[in-house]
Amino acid sequence: MEHHVYFWLKEENQNDADRAAFEQGMTELLKIENIASGIWGKSAATPERPVTDKSFDYALSLKFDSIEQHNIYQDHAEHHVFVDKFKDLWASAKVMDVA
Repeated sequence: MEHHVYFWLKEENQNDADRAAFEQGMTELLKIENIASGIWGKSAATPERPVTDKSFDYALSLKFDSIEQHNIYQDHAEHHVFVDKFKDLWASAKVMDVA
């Protein structure tokens, strides 16, 4: 099971300090024990194509061994800390889960 989150930061949060804090927050999320593997990053420098959306500022991609492990993550205290700490930075966040 994969959990993908795309973040668009508010214009006023497009500064080095906010970005560094947000990046550190995503790095901390990856330490949650029931995540099988995960990465975060920015839009890749791939060629422009009509189907490619590069409008997001950051993406988080997590893999879980099961939907049950995903559900545990969703209710994990550190996940709630991340959301509460950074939700005011983003203009939008989109979640796309794949099973």
